[in-house]
Amino acid sequence: MFKSIRLLPATLWRRARALSRELWVRVVLMGLLSILSLGVTQLVDDFVPTEMASRMSGEAADRLLNLIANAMLAVTIFSMTVMVSVYQSSASQWTPRVHQLIMQDQVTQKTLAAFIGTYLYALVAIILRELGVFVDDHAFVLFWVTVLVLAFVVWSLVRWTLHLQTFGSLLDTTRQLESQTREQFKERLKTPCLGANPLVGGIPDDAWPVRARESGYVQHLYPEGLQEAAKQFDVQIYLNHAVGSFVFLNQPLLWVEGAFKAKKKSDKDDEPMDQDGFEDLLRDHVKLGDLRTYDQDPRFGLTVMGEIASKALSPGINDPGTAIDVITRVGRILSSYSDETECGDAPALDRLWVPPLDPWDLLDDGYGALMRDGAGVLEVQHRLQRTLDGLMSHPDKGLRRAAQQTAELGLRRALEAMNFEPDRDRLMNAAHSDVRAAITKDQGAA
Repeated sequence: MFKSIRLLPATLWRRARALSRELWVRVVLMGLLSILSLGVTQLVDDFVPTEMASRMSGEAADRLLNLIANAMLAVTIFSMTVMVSVYQSSASQWTPRVHQLIMQDQVTQKTLAAFIGTYLYALVAIILRELGVFVDDHAFVLFWVTVLVLAFVVWSLVRWTLHLQTFGSLLDTTRQLESQTREQFKERLKTPCLGANPLVGGIPDDAWPVRARESGYVQHLYPEGLQEAAKQFDVQIYLNHAVGSFVFLNQPLLWVEGAFKAKKKSDKDDEPMDQDGFEDLLRDHVKLGDLRTYDQDPRFGLTVMGEIASKALSPGINDPGTAIDVITRVGRILSSYSDETECGDAPALDRLWVPPLDPWDLLDDGYGALMRDGAGVLEVQHRLQRTLDGLMSHPDKGLRRAAQQTAELGLRRALEAMNFEPDRDRLMNAAHSDVRAAITKDQGAA
């Protein structure tokens, strides 16, 4: 029973999705596919008529295999050099946090996996030829399979070349960031609070803590496993740290409401679980790490976009156009926001409580840094006020209120930073009427 909690299909699926974004996984899968293709080639070769097989010499296949082996090694090294160069330049020009997103670029990973897999295919085929597995009289299928592999390589090269036209550029980076963040928002709003109850009040007084065994960011939650554990032990679980929060060693990682009762062995493979084992089970479903990740954390994407805008406004770069582009993209993402506290009366994970997204935090993540660093830039502040004006018309009252508060804060900061009166007047006219009224009222009171 307890082992099955760690092996829930939903939990395994989440872990598999996380692994699928790793480069080494694609490389290993492509390598296995290349070896499998050689095995299939050997099987198919037995069904080829002798007269047809004798028409193709083994030397023809050898030439193609040697060509692939020599070319793929050079192409792979070149691609790795380009990839590392793009990683370093993007981290230095935009923000180091964007490095994680570029590392997960699917086209890049698929291309490198294809090149390495093809190189492995050629090496294994050459070895099998030397061992006499593919003899000269039975190289017909090997030759045509190698031709198909070459066609696949050419297609991968063309796709890689086209991708390099924009790979690592500011436009491509911000577009990927927006797409990734929007996808996380879409997934989060599809299952508000990860399918759990919204934790909007305090934690019950009789709840007891499960403390962290290490310091780190909450990178990923496995809510289905936590729900099953709470159900099996008849408790309620409260996650007071949202994904992306930093937890210190020995700090409460989550809280459990209900008295713990050790469960007796229910089958031959499970031992009775004590409270320490139960706490370890819960910790296994809250992944901690030294870095924030984009998965399950839409706020991180907004934070990185804000960092790009802030760095673009630095004196060394002085690119307000990038900040304006980020303001628009963040506004487009936030326009899809909906209140997670209104997720219904019967969430799927009814024994789990998760903090909902706060619209004020979302706006601060996306606009906080650029409001400070671009306070004196009229074009940036003008676009910010117009974007917040649009968000103040959003159907969700929480986002409307947060957008108005953010607009008032940004306008106050900008008016203090600008000394040219026509710029101040223009910025005031760009703000929402309610924001202007609040600022005017404060100025009159002063």
